[in-house]
Amino acid sequence: MAETTEYDLIVIGGGPAGYAGAIRAGQLGKKVACIELERAGGTCLNWGCIPTKALLKSAELYQKMKKAEIYGLGAKEVSFDFAKVMERSRSVSAQMAKGVEFLFRKNKVDYIVGKAQVSAPGLVSLTEGEQKGKFFKTKNILLATGCRMRRIPGIDYNARNVLTSREALASTTLPKSVIIVGAGAIGIEFAYFYNAFGSAVTVVEMLPQVLPVEDEEVSKALQRSLEKQGISFRIGATCDNYRISDNAVKVTVTQGGKSEELEANALLSAIGVVPNLDGALAPNVKLDLDRNYLKVGDDYQTSVKGIYGAGDIIGPPWLAHVATFEAVNAVNGMFGHSKPKRVKHFPGCTYCQPQVASTGLTEKAAKEKKLDYKIGKFPFTASGKAVASAESEGFVKVISDAKTGEIYGAHILGSEATELIAEYGLAMDLEATVEEIHHTIHAHPTLSEAIMEAAAATTGEAIHI
Repeated sequence: MAETTEYDLIVIGGGPAGYAGAIRAGQLGKKVACIELERAGGTCLNWGCIPTKALLKSAELYQKMKKAEIYGLGAKEVSFDFAKVMERSRSVSAQMAKGVEFLFRKNKVDYIVGKAQVSAPGLVSLTEGEQKGKFFKTKNILLATGCRMRRIPGIDYNARNVLTSREALASTTLPKSVIIVGAGAIGIEFAYFYNAFGSAVTVVEMLPQVLPVEDEEVSKALQRSLEKQGISFRIGATCDNYRISDNAVKVTVTQGGKSEELEANALLSAIGVVPNLDGALAPNVKLDLDRNYLKVGDDYQTSVKGIYGAGDIIGPPWLAHVATFEAVNAVNGMFGHSKPKRVKHFPGCTYCQPQVASTGLTEKAAKEKKLDYKIGKFPFTASGKAVASAESEGFVKVISDAKTGEIYGAHILGSEATELIAEYGLAMDLEATVEEIHHTIHAHPTLSEAIMEAAAATTGEAIHI
């Protein structure tokens, strides 16, 4: 056998679960290595959350500059350099990846670039990379290999005009027109981005609403807003008969029993993700799976002792912040620092404009559970700060127990929704009531007042509506 090195923990995968788990183990004084195939930060930091937010900020600012007269300003001949927009996105990712690498060094984490495989419980080998063939002994293994974009069967993803979000983030050419298949967070964010810079965008979604996991009222309001911005939608529709040429994509879309032909310069596929375990387990290592995701217990341990899983690889919700939470709790548990917690409440965010953010139950879910609930709503049109900022679109909606005021769920459509949702997340974690939110003084004028007023509206006590 090749030379071996022994660790307390080896983390396979360097994304939000992997790097957070490795750093936490380093903080606990453990000897730890993190093995990542590409670069520290994983998909989220390099090809997902971070670079897309850089793109969306450019799109938002460009749109605001085009409407400068709203603020009494003049900005003539506003233009953009799409290649530079994309270049900035890549540089932001590179900067953040360097930050993770610094944190590895600070916490004495060995960072290894290569593809790792669990050869046996307590043994990890490198199957690709400069150290290929090397083996590592370890007391614990944390699998955090994440997911990759799901691909539409039978079509050629050519990185030119048939793309997933990853290829789109590497492109430097703005398509004149694009068909986006999938209206989840990724599809909607790219739809907003491309449309903001002038692409003709059509979004096709198989399910009955955009952002299918969100509250129906929020999704419908968002669709109306995006349609006003110029985006076309085909909801409750399916795609087939894809025809790809060098400068065009044609597809048959069927909606309500009727078919139509759509044509665009490019196709972006945003139909979800699939677990990324390829090559991570030797044939003799058998772990229990559920739809190809790792099955783990309350302590994040798989069916084999000493092998743990966290992040997207253990299934939905596929969110970076959830992945980090899971990995940190898994590491705290495996080393006896604290009892690991499983995810209960979490924020879901979509960073188009207006933004969408939520936590807890939708109204539909509350009905299905036959809960006795009340709704409190407050529109941003009644928010002094929102109106002063010319960002008065949207509303806050809170769902609570009709008798106790316990918060079941909160949903926000509007400016900075992804920042505002944190208050309701904390409230739910602390088991606060809508009355307690209402009676907490919020600064005036702020967007956060809408959080308070929505809570007050539950019992008809909102002042500004």
